[in-house]
Amino acid sequence: MQACLDMAKTVAAISPVMRKLSDYIARAPRRRLPANVMERAKYHVLDTLAAMVSGAPLLPGRRAIEYVSALGGVPEAGIVGSRVITAAANAALANGMLAHADETDDAYYLALVHPGCSIVPAALAMAERNRRNGTALLRAVVLGYDVCARISKTLGIERFRSAGHSTHSYGGTFGAAAAAGALAGINAEQARYLLSYAAQQASGLSCWARDVEHIEKAFDFGGMPARNGVTAATMVASGFTGVEDVFAGDRGFFHAHKSYAQPALLVKGLGREFDIMQTAIKRWPVGYPIQAPLDALSNLMAAHKVTAKDVAHVMITLDDQGARTVSGRRMADINIQHLTALMLIDGDITFASSHDAKRVRDPAVLKLRNCIELKGSAALGKAKTTQAIVEITTRQGRRMQYHTKAVRGSATNPMTREDVAGKARGLLEPTLGAHRARELIKAVWNIERMPDLRQLHTLLRPQ
Repeated sequence: MQACLDMAKTVAAISPVMRKLSDYIARAPRRRLPANVMERAKYHVLDTLAAMVSGAPLLPGRRAIEYVSALGGVPEAGIVGSRVITAAANAALANGMLAHADETDDAYYLALVHPGCSIVPAALAMAERNRRNGTALLRAVVLGYDVCARISKTLGIERFRSAGHSTHSYGGTFGAAAAAGALAGINAEQARYLLSYAAQQASGLSCWARDVEHIEKAFDFGGMPARNGVTAATMVASGFTGVEDVFAGDRGFFHAHKSYAQPALLVKGLGREFDIMQTAIKRWPVGYPIQAPLDALSNLMAAHKVTAKDVAHVMITLDDQGARTVSGRRMADINIQHLTALMLIDGDITFASSHDAKRVRDPAVLKLRNCIELKGSAALGKAKTTQAIVEITTRQGRRMQYHTKAVRGSATNPMTREDVAGKARGLLEPTLGAHRARELIKAVWNIERMPDLRQLHTLLRPQ
């Protein structure tokens, strides 16, 4: 009788939000998803793998590989761009930093998170560790995006970030934990423990914007949350127990964040609305706030045949936060003035051009940067899509303007399979070569036929 009473008391103590979310995580490996959602998951897996490969030779990527290589560890999962096989949590840390070694990875504008750089590395590490198949990986990734975005929305997004917290780190930790937990095969009770360990590790300050070499930012956005998620999943899978409902009650997660929290948003639309469908894939390998300005600029250049030699002045208008984030930054691929100048001179932006240190000192680029003015707009900040207005004044006095309301790659103007593959080739081929890049893309398009995800790592190692 006492055992029954204790069980009833425990069940009653679990809030509806926790019960629904933990059940959803536990059932994720067996849940059939709509075909378009599974297809989109492939896009984001490929896009993130390409970000890892292209990020490996960059400074944050090199530091991550060097650091994790020195840790050793049980050989469970591989580090992209290397031949190192290490413990799953270590692999997740390194691959997460590779995925956000610069600004190539995906972004969810309305939730202020970069889901792919934490969720895909965590899911990949756990899939390799537990020898899961491709279908399981895709289902776990979709789950991770749902949890990542919903945590950020639950915490109030911009209000939470304005108070100094990092939405990217918080959302990524919970999303990575959910994805890794699903691939670990945990049940609903264990999922509640998993979320408690994720909550205890959730941290991050938005001062990452002051990181000039992108190393800490790569850790904050990708490496730390991916590692935290895998750590939570492996601990619970090995028998760790914990708090049954970290979300509800005194001194719980929502109590600690009561100034912002709206708990119901955590499970709103769960199973019907998939956040991976709202996550943007960047058309250009540069910071997300710069996507819309480049889109507007490219449209003006195409429509009016404008080149650098014609330009007297460029006025760029975007939302206030975006303007502050990308104006005059030291890193070339998040400096809007530099990238606008490159677009005008070259006619496009590539990974090579946006990472070319010599172009930062190029007299022609520097001269053109002086003609570029940036203005923040409160009105654009209220839009439901990332937008920008670009106005060019020519040397002849002509004025032309373009307003991008839905940049290519966003939820309202998504990329096609061919678009995603084209971007991936540009990121993969310099490191893997054309043949290996084609093989990797083909493998991802057919990943549901892959019985063991360790097969994928053979295509991600250096030749």
